[in-house]
Amino acid sequence: MATECFPKEVETRLKVFFSDVVDVKDMAKMLRQVNYALSLSSMRGCETLDSELCHVDDNFYWLNRLAEVLDPYLGVD
Repeated sequence: MATECFPKEVETRLKVFFSDVVDVKDMAKMLRQVNYALSLSSMRGCETLDSELCHVDDNFYWLNRLAEVLDPYLGVD
């Protein structure tokens, strides 16, 4: 596990993201949902993915938003 702190710029973007964009608890729930759906789809040959597709779609969006906050690459706001 890394012991380094985030650079101030990343820390600021994270604070804004979790205070103005999405709640921290909601993000944790989304991460768990996508992990659940992807794990089951992998184990069952994608049978479960259809029933969890709405969660995967939303979670994919938020994970990309979080990635942009952590390391802007696409320039998406």
